[in-house]
Amino acid sequence: MSAGIDYGMGTTNIDVKTSIRYGVISQSSVLQAWSESAEADYGKPTCPKCGNEAEAYDADKDFEGGEEFDCGHGCADFMCIPCHYVFDSSEAYGDEPVGWNYYGDGYELSDCLDSDIFVLKSSFYTFAAFCSPCVPGAGNLDSPIEGGVKTYCLGHDWFEDGEAPYPVYSVETGEEVHPAS
Repeated sequence: MSAGIDYGMGTTNIDVKTSIRYGVISQSSVLQAWSESAEADYGKPTCPKCGNEAEAYDADKDFEGGEEFDCGHGCADFMCIPCHYVFDSSEAYGDEPVGWNYYGDGYELSDCLDSDIFVLKSSFYTFAAFCSPCVPGAGNLDSPIEGGVKTYCLGHDWFEDGEAPYPVYSVETGEEVHPAS
């Protein structure tokens, strides 16, 4: 069986330091672990008046011409220089997250395509078929394949029964990592 087509042409969705492809796996494959571990990302703070990126409030900052700043509700967490506005964190972020991430235990994970998890860094890899053109050059962890592309993956502990649906290898040693008994 073929690993498929590398729509990334060897240059996208690959860790250039290790030559390991980023992995993509359906959230439903590890839903419980993902929902317990992922943290909401509300993006960068922005001004509620103009939408420009906000700066952390600095009471000691010198402002041209000594202009007065309007103060919004709550604490003075952020400020917008063009609007002369000081505002609270509650005004700086939207009500809904722009995404979900997990950083820990050697992983860098992010949601992608609304229902998938992007494995950007891991202590583990496996061999998988290439993803479709939606994530060019990445490995599809829901399609493991012997002789496929070396792809960052989730370890056994991310799966409900304690065993990944693919062989798991250590990035550090290259040896297969077996599920805990």
